Amino acid sequence: MSGPQASVPKTDPNSGSESADSQGEASEPADGSEMDFLRNLLSRSLDLREQQPTNILDELSLGGIAKYILNKKCEKIICMVGAGISTSAGIPDFRSPGTGLYHNLQKYELPYPEAIFETGYFKQHPEPFFALAKELYPGQFKPTVCHYFMRMLRDKKLLLRCYTQNIDTLERVVGLKDEDLIEAHGTFYTSHCTNSVCRKQYNLEWMKTQIFTKPLPKCEQCNSVVKPDIVFFGESLPQRFFATMESDFPKCDLLIIMGTSLQVQPFASLASRVSDTTPRLLINKEITRQGNPVMALLGLGASFNFDSEKAYRDVAYVGSCDDGCLALADLLGWKEELEDIVKKEHALIDGKIQGAQGTADPQAPEEKESEPEVKRNEQVADTEKVDTPAS
Repeated sequence: MSGPQASVPKTDPNSGSESADSQGEASEPADGSEMDFLRNLLSRSLDLREQQPTNILDELSLGGIAKYILNKKCEKIICMVGAGISTSAGIPDFRSPGTGLYHNLQKYELPYPEAIFETGYFKQHPEPFFALAKELYPGQFKPTVCHYFMRMLRDKKLLLRCYTQNIDTLERVVGLKDEDLIEAHGTFYTSHCTNSVCRKQYNLEWMKTQIFTKPLPKCEQCNSVVKPDIVFFGESLPQRFFATMESDFPKCDLLIIMGTSLQVQPFASLASRVSDTTPRLLINKEITRQGNPVMALLGLGASFNFDSEKAYRDVAYVGSCDDGCLALADLLGWKEELEDIVKKEHALIDGKIQGAQGTADPQAPEEKESEPEVKRNEQVADTEKVDTPAS
């Protein structure tokens, strides 16, 4: 992001005082540029002054970010993450052409893709949501390199908080705890009865059983539909999201944004809440340019700026989130450690899955073992019948 680009008040060289247009009079700009005139006018109205930001990083690159971390210039890193960090686990993001979740919702015969996450539509037609939930249910996917990289930041006491838009709970699977995590768009981790009088709470395992065995999860107390605690369009974000962001972002000394195009508010606006001296790293398949239009017009606000002449703290890695995390880990000297963690953790998860599959039908092996014995008994009985003398 560039520093403030508002114009400096003009000075009359003959009088040594500010000229008429610097006093707020709407005179025509000398260069004839309407955009410059509007920028100057807004700048004067907001009493903004030109500032020349100094570079926060030694270099505007992944290497500069790594050096910033290794030089112990940060110990309160915030990660802002979206669906892009889970795509390598097999979970589709929302907007990718051809593969995104919204593209593949046609089979549910929705009036429009977003309807599946709208409260009004859900109340009338909950079936499509739970059909989708069965396909994407947490526990069927393994966390990605990116998830484990965030856990490494936590284990090295560098992570202040992870703010996630995701509802797949993979941040919890890698070991991030309640205090490490803000699930801005809610979670499958808990569910509640939709009856406002009842509101009975259910856990993840209960909801999983319901989704995979019944058409709709129904409350055990009042028989109303039970909905996972994910935030639908039109619903308020969790109160903890707002309370925590007020204290977290002023303290943040490095912001890492991964796997999100920052299209959804108010989550997207978090990028602008860090100090102007806080470096921001974007790891995403495409560059995101986000910000308030008026502030962007002034060269201020949350807009990301990766132009070499204007950028002073924003760095972009264009590629997959896993590749970006591995590249940064390599520069930090953590790559081997990260790869070992992923390998061991995935092996443990595979072992649990195989164990669960092996106990799904525990009587089957015994039945196979006892089958020959049954046949032998039948043969003995037949022999006895043959050898028994007739009366």
